[in-house]
Amino acid sequence: MQIDLKSCSLGMELGSTRIKAVLIDAAHTPLAQGEFTWENRLQNGIWTYPMEEVRQGVQAAYAALAADVRAKYGTALSVVGCIGVSAMMHGYLAFDENWNLLVPFRTWRNTMTAAAAAELTAAFGFNIPQRWSVAHLYQAMLNREPHLEKIAHITTLAGYLHFLLTDVNALGVGDASGMFPIDSATGQYDAAMLKKFNELAVKQGYAFDLRALLPAVLCAGADAGALTETGAKLLDPTGVLQPGVPFCPPEGDAGTGMVATDSVATRTGNVSAGTSIFAMVVLEKPLSRVYPEIDVVTTPDGAAVAMVHCNNCTSDLNAWVNLLAESAALCGATPDKSALYETLFRLSLLGAPDCGGIASVNYISGEGVTHFDAGIPLLLRRPDSNFSLANFMRAQIYAAFATLALGLDILKQENVALDILLGHGGIFKTPGVAQRYLAAAAGVPVTCLETAGEGGPYGMALLAAYRLHRRDGETLADYLQTRVFAHAAGETVTPSPADTDGFAAFLAQYKTALQAERALM
Repeated sequence: MQIDLKSCSLGMELGSTRIKAVLIDAAHTPLAQGEFTWENRLQNGIWTYPMEEVRQGVQAAYAALAADVRAKYGTALSVVGCIGVSAMMHGYLAFDENWNLLVPFRTWRNTMTAAAAAELTAAFGFNIPQRWSVAHLYQAMLNREPHLEKIAHITTLAGYLHFLLTDVNALGVGDASGMFPIDSATGQYDAAMLKKFNELAVKQGYAFDLRALLPAVLCAGADAGALTETGAKLLDPTGVLQPGVPFCPPEGDAGTGMVATDSVATRTGNVSAGTSIFAMVVLEKPLSRVYPEIDVVTTPDGAAVAMVHCNNCTSDLNAWVNLLAESAALCGATPDKSALYETLFRLSLLGAPDCGGIASVNYISGEGVTHFDAGIPLLLRRPDSNFSLANFMRAQIYAAFATLALGLDILKQENVALDILLGHGGIFKTPGVAQRYLAAAAGVPVTCLETAGEGGPYGMALLAAYRLHRRDGETLADYLQTRVFAHAAGETVTPSPADTDGFAAFLAQYKTALQAERALM
């Protein structure tokens, strides 16, 4: 089979557990992929990734993609039509004027900026979560950190990789909205809030022009530079990939999740589930007040979005599955891990709707929605609980959605219109299980498209395709609805009364378990 590489788009995403590259054709069909597995680590009390692993992981994922292209199509991946990179949003990457990293990367998972986030929220009248880049920067000021004497740039992980590949210091507006608030009327950083930040910085003894530290902001479809010779060698040290490939604006994983699920129009929303979990709901009107549990960010084309971001989702679930796999190995069985997940997920459907009196708190790290600065995984059950494997697994999957449900309740109180949620991420790979439980948790129908397992890298490839193929005046929402997802196959699950009541009962137990968790702190 022959492919026209110049009409293809390449998306690469640095997720929390995988760096993945996806190549799609002009019809938006995935052609090949490659990936690299990595994991964050807790060093000196900070959740981080070493920067050398960024280069190593990107090269490994790209090499696997190139090998997949050669194996399937008998051609070398020397050129593509457009490239886009995305990564975990938020966090803190600070550099000097020569782009030398000043402190280890502080990821979204850290809950170390409570004082800064509270002061900025009060000053701006706008919620600034702990994981946002500006909260980390201001907390560094409050802490009088010495690296501030040399700081010249701050950006996100996607922005840093984009700079390495193109020599362009810019971000897509969705990713930028996790660094500093965006004015949706202008599509740029909010000017009044920038002024307030600079005034606060002066009071702390720092004469900063914050705008000069931040990347440029670009809307979806904009020209974001091209692959440099140095960037080509970084991505493909073999020298096959040629420089000059156009780039679209880099984005965060929240934005790519919205694109991958066709959720950039009003009254739509999506849930991205992995190490963290977040819901993105496109707003028709502003929220009535500031909520510390709700972020206001943007779509990749600048529309306001209410975001419920939870630091914890599948990490504790994965740990339990690994323990069950270890138990099976003691009995001489070596189950395939993917098959084991599917078997256990399907078994959960046989559990009681309320999990039989079992409650699980899945907090590996702190959790902003429920105001925990640290986490302790916790499993509680009543003496009369039905402690079966089916109920246990159902409780574990419920727990992945429980904190999200608490945040979504706030949006319900705000009468935010939401017709449907689209789910994507690995937790949805077993059809009809996690999707069904999310529908019960959110109280709205949940759709999973056939590409749900592709997740953010596919969404980034679509943004690259939009940059490459869009027509004059064609919005991102129109492009996705008419040219990508018009005939997309998927399955929709509507919440049943039994599941909804069962999840509500579990959530009541979950809140009690959170009180026990707080007592242990």
